[in-house]
Amino acid sequence: MEREAKKEAFRKYLESSGVLDALTKALVALYEENNRPSSATEFIQQKLGGPSIAEYEKLRAEKSDLQIKYEQLLHAHRSTREELEELKRRGEPLLPATEGDAWRGHSSQEP
Repeated sequence: MEREAKKEAFRKYLESSGVLDALTKALVALYEENNRPSSATEFIQQKLGGPSIAEYEKLRAEKSDLQIKYEQLLHAHRSTREELEELKRRGEPLLPATEGDAWRGHSSQEP
């Protein structure tokens, strides 16, 4: 009995949240499609507002690229912060002597 009540509560949840209506509309659109799409799943995803498989793969690749870039920037940030702390500990000036000079402690030329 408890199982039936749980099923009924879930069905009501799906109905009240609009899931059943959205799925029904997507399935009706697929049924009424004159030319059956090669991927029914992708068709339904598009009707439900989700990205296509190609869009999903593109977004996943972009996320991966951004994650790599984030890790690189985080590493550079940590290295720069450690270098700054080292300069402070040694008492070296942190500002350039003049506007056109390179930052002290970061000059490419040795004094």
